[in-house]
This record gives sequence, C-alpha cells and structure tokens, in this order.
Amino acid sequence: MSKKKIEKVEERVEGVEQALTKAEQLLETYRKQILWAVGVIVGVVLLYMAFQRYYVERRSAEAAEQMFPAERFFENDSWELALDGDGNNMGLIDIINEYTFTPSARLAKYYAGICYLRLGDYENAISYLSKFKSKDIILSSMALGCIGDAYAETGDVDKAVAFYKKAANNRKNDFTSPFYLLRAGILLEQQERYREADELYRRIRNEYANTTEGRNIGKYITRVAIKQNHQ
Repeated sequence: MSKKKIEKVEERVEGVEQALTKAEQLLETYRKQILWAVGVIVGVVLLYMAFQRYYVERRSAEAAEQMFPAERFFENDSWELALDGDGNNMGLIDIINEYTFTPSARLAKYYAGICYLRLGDYENAISYLSKFKSKDIILSSMALGCIGDAYAETGDVDKAVAFYKKAANNRKNDFTSPFYLLRAGILLEQQERYREADELYRRIRNEYANTTEGRNIGKYITRVAIKQNHQ
C-alpha cells in the first residue's frame, strides 16, 4: 500500500475515533437527561398499557352490558327510550357520556344519530352521525348516507347529494354504493338536474350492473332522457 493511501486510512480512523470520543462526551454530559427521557417514554407506554387493560377493558364490558336495553328499544323503534333510557336502564346519550373511549360508546353515536333522524331532529342527527367513526364498511357508509338523509329533509340538496356520494365512494361495495348513488340521482332528478342524475344512473349501470339497483337502472336512465328532451 502506498504512503498516501496509508495516510488517508489513518486520517479516516482518526476521524472516526474523534467522532466516537465526541459522542461519548455528549452521552456523559447529558447522561441524566437521556436516562430521564427514556424513563418517561417507558413510563408512558406502561401507563397506556395499564389504562387499556385495567380501565378501558373493564369499562368496555360494563358499557356493552348497559347497551342491551338501549339496543332493544332501538330495535323496537322506541327512539326516545333508546336515547334517554327508561329510568332503570341507561340510554344511548348516557352511555356516550359515561363510557367514553369504549366501542359501545362509539356505536351509541351511530344509534343516537339514527334515533334523532327518525324523530325529525336533524341537527342532532347530523351531529352524532358525524362523530361516529368505524372501520366497518357498511356502518361507516350508512352513517354518511344518513347524514345525507338529514340534509335532504332540511332541504339542503347540495349537502345531501354530497354525503350520498361520500357514502357511495366510502370503501365501494355492491350494497351501499349503488344504493346511495341511486338516492343521490333521484334527489337530483326531483330538482330537475337531469344531466347530473343521468351521470349517476349511468355509473350504477356501468359499475354495479349485477346489483338490484343495476338491474333496474334502465328505467331511470330512460325516464331522465325523456325529461331532458321535453325541457
């Protein structure tokens, strides 16, 4: 090996050693701070695990038990009893407030939104349904669609159509997607917005031909075409 190469290697080794020395000095200087930070992180992780295990899981079990009566009221179309309880059993609103962070409280927001929708309280329906979050394809889509229903009832067609489209595009599937596309199309057709309605009807025909909506969509397309010709 030439003298120049040896010198370059020695310079690199020296540079590495200096870097290591500096790192060791930094570690020594900030040793207490580093150990404190690591301790805090470990403590937070342990607290979170304990919170999940000893609080959330226990509360989740309690909430699920409390949900049974409210769900029965909901299934029987007893909307006010489902929301407020019957004096002996908690209602959906109580469960939402008392059992925050639990799966039952999250689901209760969906049920509460539907109850308010059926009772004609569209503002609260939109509020609770907007707070509902779920990984379930059908429920998450239906929540968006029901927000669309609430806006339709208030006469806000643009927002209603926007939420129907969101519901249709939310994790596309053969059940909710064509259903809410059709709902949006019918609403647009009622507003004499025939071109927009036709676009949605044709999308159902092209993308969801094997669904109930897809098999019946021809009559909607024909009807809109006739209406457009008579404008």
